[in-house]
Amino acid sequence: MARIAGKSKTRKGVAKRFKVTGSGRILRRKQGKRHLNRRKNSKRLRRLGQATLVSPADEKAVKMNLLL
Repeated sequence: MARIAGKSKTRKGVAKRFKVTGSGRILRRKQGKRHLNRRKNSKRLRRLGQATLVSPADEKAVKMNLLL
């Protein structure tokens, strides 16, 4: 059986959603700030605007899609 050769492609949807820090960790945006914001208080909306790190359980899967 022949093996298919060639380059692996980056998942573009993942590349747009995640960013790699200098130390190699993965940053993501928080969920919950798209709509229904009128009922959320200002402190909560400020916290939702900040980026956070991807959990270690999901980090491997994201890196595989980013081809790091």
